Amino acid sequence: MQRRDFLADIAAYSVLCAGVPNIWRVTTTPRLADDPFTLGVASGDPTANSAMIWTRLVPKLYEPDGGLDGVKVVVGWEVAEDEQFAKIVKHGRYTTVPELGNSAHVDVTGLEPDHWYFYRFTLAAGPSPVGRLRTTPADGAQTPLKFGFVSCQHYESGLFTAYDHLSREGKLDLVTHLGDYIYEYGPTPGRPRRFATPECQTLDQYRYRYGQTKSDKMLQAAHHAAPWLLTWDDHEVDNNYAGVVGENDMESEEQMHERRKAAYQAWWEHQPVRVPRAKSWGDLNIVRTMQWGALAKFHVLDTRQYRSDQACGDNNQDVPCGDWADPARTMMGPWQEKWLDDGMATSKQRWQVLANQVRLAPWDEKIGPGKRVHQDAWSGYPAASARLFKTIANRAPNRTVAITGDIHSNWVNEIRSDYDRGDAKTIGAEFIGTSISSDGDGMEAHPNWDAAHRAENPHCLWHNARRGYVMCDVTADEWKTSYRTVPFVSKPDAPLQTPAQFIVRHGRPGIEKV
Repeated sequence: MQRRDFLADIAAYSVLCAGVPNIWRVTTTPRLADDPFTLGVASGDPTANSAMIWTRLVPKLYEPDGGLDGVKVVVGWEVAEDEQFAKIVKHGRYTTVPELGNSAHVDVTGLEPDHWYFYRFTLAAGPSPVGRLRTTPADGAQTPLKFGFVSCQHYESGLFTAYDHLSREGKLDLVTHLGDYIYEYGPTPGRPRRFATPECQTLDQYRYRYGQTKSDKMLQAAHHAAPWLLTWDDHEVDNNYAGVVGENDMESEEQMHERRKAAYQAWWEHQPVRVPRAKSWGDLNIVRTMQWGALAKFHVLDTRQYRSDQACGDNNQDVPCGDWADPARTMMGPWQEKWLDDGMATSKQRWQVLANQVRLAPWDEKIGPGKRVHQDAWSGYPAASARLFKTIANRAPNRTVAITGDIHSNWVNEIRSDYDRGDAKTIGAEFIGTSISSDGDGMEAHPNWDAAHRAENPHCLWHNARRGYVMCDVTADEWKTSYRTVPFVSKPDAPLQTPAQFIVRHGRPGIEKV
């Protein structure tokens, strides 16, 4: 008998012990004041024969233990060929525990490659919403891939209308989230959607913030439509943090590490991810890969936990400054740099995809001699950038695409081997996606997207500052990127627009505008 089945049976027998203390505190029939599946369901980290499925039981979001009073709850789960669950192919039970937010992370194995399934969780009171999951193609297959990438969903800044459109994209194999799934800030007066708690510092506060964000039905619909591949950026913990250095200069490393513990645990509790068990939540390793047959390999990066502190603050600064040019400074840490170099060196996939948080290609704000660059982006770490460009040039030139979030605007950039040399080769492409809602409605373009700044940055080919997401259609020979935007998020029913499309051809330098 499996341990989980044993616990479930104990729960069933416990009803016979009226008047005897419930030592086990495990139940298959919890007393529920409300729907326990208020946060929906999700799938993620697919392989050719498996995928993670997730839910979290939260009948009362802002009550301790989500309103479950510290009880362990056994949930059923089912994976089927059809949406009516007439042909169930996998099923089981999972014991959720209050220490982990009563979240369920089920690694469903034994599935068929390149196949769509439906999944749900069940309790005696009724089933969860139904989600769709898809396994990746088998090794060697060059099955085309259609995926979207997203980032930066500040709940207070606007509606998640872009997710409503994303969930209706039709054939959508995967969604990649590049960070800032939540924002840790406290509430701002006067906004129609306000955070329900002060700035997040504790595990409960981060749980409440994820719960409030994930209660959005348009976000849930996007999760239900396809499997997700997720990483984090800064706002899952603290704005522009670097390693154990927070935004507050007087916050000690010990305090910051404790905050990371709470934030990283809450992130894991709310996402369908397959990551190694950590000795400490404050050191959770989320660096991993995902393969799409022989077509593409995704390298999921973490450019927050292991980076050096910003050299000269975290805004735009003239360089050199401070220890900006120190070759020891890093964005990913030495071990992750080696992991990426080795992974790209041995990969046989046609395309190498960097699931990357912050802007890779530089943007020089200073017209004429000298440079002024953003210190929180890769441009604030020139030695680390040079090492990454060397890896791309040596391992996968002109078949590497970086997908990036963070800056709440759309950009198309050539990745070059050296941005200080006019004759440097183009070795890849970077597509930066805008926010889902952060910074509100946005604008057509930032004021500094003028002729003088464009001439200063010839590797930057296109820019737009509306909200939305990015769709990528990938085949063996061609990568097509379509930018999807909405004109506003301050009110409902914004229409979907496609302001620009671009093509990268395998093995050929440059990016073509359609």
